[in-house]
Amino acid sequence: MSDSIITANDLGNGLVVFLTADGGWSQRLADARVVGPDALAEAVAYGKAQHDARIVVEPYDIEVTVENGIPVPVRLRERIRAAGPTVAYGEAEIAERAALSKAG
Repeated sequence: MSDSIITANDLGNGLVVFLTADGGWSQRLADARVVGPDALAEAVAYGKAQHDARIVVEPYDIEVTVENGIPVPVRLRERIRAAGPTVAYGEAEIAERAALSKAG
């Protein structure tokens, strides 16, 4: 089995988020906590507890490889999802995505 990360959607704004090493959630894929097979069940359980606490919606694990220290989703669907919406929703969202991509 390979490495994984936990992803979900933020309950407040619906954006894709990734579980971080400190137990928070980030919109940046580069911030995601990469877990091996031995830690996966614990990470998934934590994500489900965050769902129950109404912080995120529908957390689940995705398989990744690590390239230059950055997790990269294996499946195309997850790579597209991690990159953000494929359509622009409005000026504020476009500016926020642009700022996030420059910060990473």
